[in-house]
Amino acid sequence: MGDDEAAPVSAAESLKLIEAQRDAAVRSLRPDPRFIYWPWGLAWLVGFGLLFLRHGPHEQIRVSMPDTLPLATLFALMIIALLVSGVAGARANRQISGDSSVRGLRYGLSWLAGFAGNAVVCAHFSKLLPAPEVGLLWAATSVGLVGVLYLTGSAVWQSRDLFVLGIWLTISNIVGVLAGPGWHSLVISVAGGGGLLVAGFAEWLRWRHHT
Repeated sequence: MGDDEAAPVSAAESLKLIEAQRDAAVRSLRPDPRFIYWPWGLAWLVGFGLLFLRHGPHEQIRVSMPDTLPLATLFALMIIALLVSGVAGARANRQISGDSSVRGLRYGLSWLAGFAGNAVVCAHFSKLLPAPEVGLLWAATSVGLVGVLYLTGSAVWQSRDLFVLGIWLTISNIVGVLAGPGWHSLVISVAGGGGLLVAGFAEWLRWRHHT
């Protein structure tokens, strides 16, 4: 063999190269978890936190602010979160086709259908409830739906992390509802928003190793 010819790679080097290429492919087909979980975690942490400070238990005001500021902030942050996570997911999913693509599309449509139905139900019953209970109705049914959809996603994608997150959000929502209006906002801000931030960080630690 001439000096300018490359020596054959060993079996160990070949295996290492294959694993590196596989991890890089997996990483390219999955969106950065920070862009999926963190925007929503921040939206819940800040938005529901402001709701607790302005519309606490028994409508107690802990921090003086305009009455509409908490909801306006929550909705604005949720719109930003939807755009950020949507773009991140679309960039990753455009490389996927076949059965995985169909499952992803149907799962995404289930979110739209679920929240559309939830909005109609809540709007119908809101006129029958006092203001604090109306806020609890919308928040609790929305957070509950998110928890169930994460649990459904865990079955679709065989993801233990989604299952744990879905269970955590469901339990947090139940605790908040039992605590009552005002307290539910605090629970969802800390446990719900914080849980999404922690889930995003944990997923990112695993995702970053696929290089």
